[in-house]
Amino acid sequence: MATKPLSNFLLVAAVSFFWLAAVPSWGRMLVQEGEEAARREEREDYFRKWLREDVVYIITDEERAVFERLTTPDEKEKFIQQFWYRRDPDMRTSPNEFKEEHYRRLAFVNERFGSGRPGWQTDRGRIYVIHGPPDDVESHPSGGIYRRPMHEGGGSTNTFPYEVWRYLHIPGLGQDLEVEFVDVTLTGEYRISLYPEEKDALLRVPGAGLTVAEELGLTTKAQRPFFSPGNREDYPLMTRRVKDSPFARYETYARIQAPREIKYRDLKELVDVKVDYQTLPVRFQQDCFKLNNEQVLVPVTLELDNRELSFAPENGSHVARVAVYGVVTSIAKRIVEEFDDELFQSYRPEVLPRKLESSSNYQRILTLKGKMRYRLDLVVKDLHSGRMGWVRQAIVPARYGGDDLRASSLILSDKISPLQEIPRHEMFVLGDVKIRPRLDRDFLAPGPLGVYLQVYNVAVDQSTQKPSIRASYRINRGAETLVERVDEAGESIQLFSQHRLVLIKGLPLRDLKPGRYWLSVKVRDRIKGQEVEAEEEFQVKALPQWASRP
Repeated sequence: MATKPLSNFLLVAAVSFFWLAAVPSWGRMLVQEGEEAARREEREDYFRKWLREDVVYIITDEERAVFERLTTPDEKEKFIQQFWYRRDPDMRTSPNEFKEEHYRRLAFVNERFGSGRPGWQTDRGRIYVIHGPPDDVESHPSGGIYRRPMHEGGGSTNTFPYEVWRYLHIPGLGQDLEVEFVDVTLTGEYRISLYPEEKDALLRVPGAGLTVAEELGLTTKAQRPFFSPGNREDYPLMTRRVKDSPFARYETYARIQAPREIKYRDLKELVDVKVDYQTLPVRFQQDCFKLNNEQVLVPVTLELDNRELSFAPENGSHVARVAVYGVVTSIAKRIVEEFDDELFQSYRPEVLPRKLESSSNYQRILTLKGKMRYRLDLVVKDLHSGRMGWVRQAIVPARYGGDDLRASSLILSDKISPLQEIPRHEMFVLGDVKIRPRLDRDFLAPGPLGVYLQVYNVAVDQSTQKPSIRASYRINRGAETLVERVDEAGESIQLFSQHRLVLIKGLPLRDLKPGRYWLSVKVRDRIKGQEVEAEEEFQVKALPQWASRP
């Protein structure tokens, strides 16, 4: 009888032992499952934050749709890696400059523009993240007395705190863009304003803050453009600026928050499908100039004969319009730069026959990394005839490293003119010189033949703080030198700085018969005892009877 209770006791003890031993294992499993759930939730929070906060202003609709269809963390991580990879301006360097600049902007707006909400959620934060810092900021953090300009009606009033951001140029949007932000609530949150009247603190106060027209009794506050947007054109004593029209302001504020669109999408599609026929003849030239130790300027120039273009009557003139689309890609087929533009020519009827014997030029100056290779695809389309031309060209920037004397591309031109002021975003401008390359290399006697060359790594005389060079310009036909000009004193130096020496020279062609010639420019640095030479072929043609070349 004693054996049974003992056996039962042993059975119960064994079960209890195994149960007690299992409890820590179950506990560990529960803890692990909880930790894993927390990690999953943390990852999901990270992905949500990345999509809704980090890249909310720069991700495209197509990319967003793809990301939202992904289901696993690995897929999302790979997508994010590819997202930044596609935007990396230089894949040879370990940092992604685009990504670093984007997060710098986010940190800046969160620090500077927060006002009860994170800075990236504010209007100023959004514009800053998308377009970067403005070229000029007019800030009035306390508001105060405001004397209106006449395009706002004149007179004086008091304002809420406000800021005006000015961008000299935004690709795809245009030039001289103004964005106005107003803090109507006096909480530090500035919001984009559609109308200049929004900053007027006395807008709804009868008899206060009147415009000039209101002071003269010509109109009332009820007729202000703010209350009647269509009234801006007819409001008395108010000057008109195109960018102040309601439609222009609506368009600016809508587009400044949207991705840039390609204007001539049909030309972009031609590049994508690699169509490579040509019905509109196009001459092409690329040149190369050192910008700094890492970057080069590559002006790409197109030239079309006017007789190949279709001129249509328009407002009493004959007008040709040519659409230009270009894309620069790296070896890895990553888009480095994309642009579209329009070449416009307009001539009076009486000069059109003569102008048909000349040409039209277009130029885009690219800023590229100096140690990479690229491919340029260009498509042009005559918008009147529909004829198209095509250029596909490798771009291999020259290397300007080291201390040896080096030269840029040699440009031959029939138009070189120094500028008093340096314009922004204008074709054919290098520094403070406007120079139009002559792509067909055809020059008319008696000339002159314009020569432009940059030389790098030139030494400086420590006593004069100037270079000491000898520049010789020779025009040869075969082994015979027909024209020679030697500059011993540096008269042809247009500019000298620690980075470059710029030479400009005009050579006479009056004694040259029609035919082909070679130009040689040789520069010797007397201090270094080094010299560099650049050569180019050209052709001389007789001057037409009707006029000189335009």
